[in-house]
Amino acid sequence: MPKTQRPLSPYATDAVRLLGQLVRKARIEKRMTTTDAAVRSGISRGLLNRIEKGDPTCAIGATFEVAAVLGVPLFDSEQSTLAHTLTTNREVMRLLPRSVRRQRTEVNDDSKPVPSRRPLKPMSGHGFPATPSPWLQDC
Repeated sequence: MPKTQRPLSPYATDAVRLLGQLVRKARIEKRMTTTDAAVRSGISRGLLNRIEKGDPTCAIGATFEVAAVLGVPLFDSEQSTLAHTLTTNREVMRLLPRSVRRQRTEVNDDSKPVPSRRPLKPMSGHGFPATPSPWLQDC
């Protein structure tokens, strides 16, 4: 069964293509064959070719691994800075709500008539008095 192609924004399409070009450039500058780069990254040569062509259906983990193996900077070049940023972001994420829900729209019923309720039937046959007791009137 073929995969369905999701529509991508022009920005996302350009970003995937740019990352693929950076991966290809780094591989060629290091004078590595596609086979060598794929083996070092733990992926198939075909997947590496798709990543270099900017195929958006490639797994992000595989793409990031190839970029890391070839030395393509993704977020920051130093591991310590990336680790610090990750820790800081994790702390911020703890402060944010776990999920986002749609806000409830407030209903304005003032203009609409409220449907009337049917009056309750006396339950005198069921052990309850038909009239409320005096001590309930204070509630």
